[in-house]
Amino acid sequence: MTFSKRAGLGLALLFVVSLPAVTPRLYAADEVEYYAFLRSLWFDRDLSFDNEYRAFYDRGVARTSEFKETFLDDQEALTGRRRNFGTIGCALLWAPFYAVADVGVHLARGAGSAVAADGYSKPYLAAVTIGSAVYGFLALLLSIQACKLVLGQAGDGGQVGQVGQAGSSPAPPTPPAPAPLDLAPYGAAIAVWLGTPLLFYMYVAPGFSHACSAFAVAAFVVAWLRVRRAWTVGGMALLGALGGLMAMTREQDATFILPVALDFAWTAGSRLRQPHNDTGRPSLPRLLAGAGAAAAATAAVYLPQALAYLAVNGRLAPSHIVTRKLSWLPPYAWQVVADPEHGFLWWTPLAVVALAGLLVALRRRPRVAGFLLSMVALQVWVIGSISSWTVAGAFGQRRFVGLTVVLTVGLAVWLSARGARRARAVAMVLAGIAVWWNIALVVQFGTGTMDRKRLEPGRNAYQAFVTVPLELPRLVYRYVFDRQSFYAAPKAR
Repeated sequence: MTFSKRAGLGLALLFVVSLPAVTPRLYAADEVEYYAFLRSLWFDRDLSFDNEYRAFYDRGVARTSEFKETFLDDQEALTGRRRNFGTIGCALLWAPFYAVADVGVHLARGAGSAVAADGYSKPYLAAVTIGSAVYGFLALLLSIQACKLVLGQAGDGGQVGQVGQAGSSPAPPTPPAPAPLDLAPYGAAIAVWLGTPLLFYMYVAPGFSHACSAFAVAAFVVAWLRVRRAWTVGGMALLGALGGLMAMTREQDATFILPVALDFAWTAGSRLRQPHNDTGRPSLPRLLAGAGAAAAATAAVYLPQALAYLAVNGRLAPSHIVTRKLSWLPPYAWQVVADPEHGFLWWTPLAVVALAGLLVALRRRPRVAGFLLSMVALQVWVIGSISSWTVAGAFGQRRFVGLTVVLTVGLAVWLSARGARRARAVAMVLAGIAVWWNIALVVQFGTGTMDRKRLEPGRNAYQAFVTVPLELPRLVYRYVFDRQSFYAAPKAR
């Protein structure tokens, strides 16, 4: 068995073992909004969310005056329906898991169980939360593949054994020691798994859209890295379909399409300048056919979101309450990156190492690395344009979780540095510290021992490197046997 297969199986086993750590409940308003799409379509065959919102509110989920005022007392002016600021993509991605839960519930009821087949009981909530964890893990596997494509790894990382001399029996397989290039994608994926808010949104609050977003973006980026080799019509159609999926999972993820469109335009422009150069590059007519296929696939896949916008908002756009928060000249771009209380790089210092890796990659793969960096810049632009840029009360700068695949590639560049042991060692040490920082923040956030509305770097650092290590055994026991005591729901008002 090749190193890649062994490493992949090891990661899969680690993920399966970690599944009991997934918290099978919904907690916040955003989670209720995304879930309401699925429950409403599955049980009511409509997109009227009044009964979903009231059911969760009555059960104590998101039971705040703000939730009641926004989602139960008010409505969209054009349609008279309850508001929903989420998108439908998560509901579609969760649907296979939900279907399994629904079948299981009906079988259990047929055997005499009293579990409710109403879309609110624990099997249904467990289905979507586990679904998010699965999509988060698939995002990591896809990120590994993206690393291999960017680093130029072909095949599975080397031969397993050698063949003996002619006429002799084959020599026993002797797996070679994996080189840094082989290890880098896997090490980078594990570091991003544990060292970014993806960890929180896979296990503690999986009802949010972020794990699904990481999957959709990773699938799109991997498809781009493969399709850009020849820009085939079929590949472009796949790329367009994945672009539509991204946009209806999280609206901001549509910006990942722009760098890919520029990469395609670069190729088409080159072909236009040299129309008779037969170097194996795609012809201009084939490129145009591919662009048409991509546009058609995007429109077809995005159609459910367009219909949802019309049904809920009465227009082909998000609620006006969402759009009025946007300023197209991003006034908060610097703060969303570097503010000590809310900035992305303070919450997730692993990103510093990863972005430095992408800068290094500019020397080897300037076009690919440049477009990956532009994806980061576009996310900063979008998130820095939103008046609620601090996302105060949420864990980390969660809107950056879609960059999972990009951060993994950047970190893998450092970890794969050939002949640069010192740089690789420094990157590994910094990554290790950043991973622990993220884990410690998850612990502090979950236990309520930090201000959930902002970072206090000095205080958080003391707790991360002094208090949390001393308390860790007791906290692990509590998480296993008394998980509801973490990240507790607010008391009814």
